[in-house]
Amino acid sequence: MLFHSSIRTELARSFGATLVVLFTIVLTVLLIRTLGLASRGSVNPEEVMLVLGYTVLGYTQTILTLALFIAIVSTLSRMYRESEMIIWFSSGRSLGGFLSPVMRFAWPVLLVIVLMVLFVWPWANQQTAELRNRFENRGDLQRIAPGQFQESSSGRRVFFIDKDTADGTEGRNVFISSIEKNGNETVTSAVSGRIEWQGDRQFLMLNNGQRLESDPKTGRIKVSQFEQYGAQIGASSSYIRGGQALKARSTLALIQDPTPAHMGELGWRIGVALTAFNLVLLGVATTVSNPRAGRSGNLLFTLFAFIVYFNLLNVGQRWVTAGQVSWLTLTVLLHGSVFLFSALWLAKRHHNIHWRTWFSQIARGGAAGASA
Repeated sequence: MLFHSSIRTELARSFGATLVVLFTIVLTVLLIRTLGLASRGSVNPEEVMLVLGYTVLGYTQTILTLALFIAIVSTLSRMYRESEMIIWFSSGRSLGGFLSPVMRFAWPVLLVIVLMVLFVWPWANQQTAELRNRFENRGDLQRIAPGQFQESSSGRRVFFIDKDTADGTEGRNVFISSIEKNGNETVTSAVSGRIEWQGDRQFLMLNNGQRLESDPKTGRIKVSQFEQYGAQIGASSSYIRGGQALKARSTLALIQDPTPAHMGELGWRIGVALTAFNLVLLGVATTVSNPRAGRSGNLLFTLFAFIVYFNLLNVGQRWVTAGQVSWLTLTVLLHGSVFLFSALWLAKRHHNIHWRTWFSQIARGGAAGASA
């Protein structure tokens, strides 16, 4: 059918162009952020592109939602602006008739969004967390390059080695400057150092060196020499495995353990899918364009509605996590109210109802009933 095919073709063209632009912007921003993490020692520099790929994959459902919303609004706005809507309305089409071709185009994208947020989102976060934990689980001596000063993962030590061995577990001419928990500053130097595991704890063993400890409060300095000195330099592997992020848990694991935090994350994932559907309906219901006006009005509305909706979704997740409201109540109140508003607005424009006329008719009907 000409009407359906023309609408879907226009939506596909606008959706593809918007998707490319959004992916380019997001990819640039995330690349800068990932490079910053690598420079701070949180991500292995050799795995920057892998971490970037998983991160972008985790944001795909949000990008698809925004691209779909912008495509619908921009397509309908162009049709209003170029008086194409008047032609379709004159041929017997109504605004409600646009909902069918729009939904026929949008349902595959909505299905992808559901699959992404329920399955790909936790998987991508899990892969990213494993990469970061694996890099954090390496010894501080392993993560530095010879001839460079490198801050430890805790931020309390600065390491320097002159050269290391091929396997990266031992270094020569080691220098360590650290701040202890009691506030004392220590400077340790040794001829060599190696990494040893004792149980699930990681230690740096230094050989043939000296240690200078100073108390900034009293100004006292203590110098000692040693043949062998050991210090724990990393968290235990069991602690690292236990620190799995909530976002990395699978959807099935969230359902099986219905704690408030898990229900908050589950409500957010389901809410993203409902948000995408409601934004499709909202785009059809509220988009209107004045041919004499500029193009920025509908774009500003699109961005404002998207930002407000997702911020409310994030705030609702925090409320559910804090136990202030159940995720089912939040879903009904937030997404149900947006759906009801969009449906009423679409019905108003479909039947060409003016609120002032409608209320006046109700008032006259009530007055007539009272007089009778």
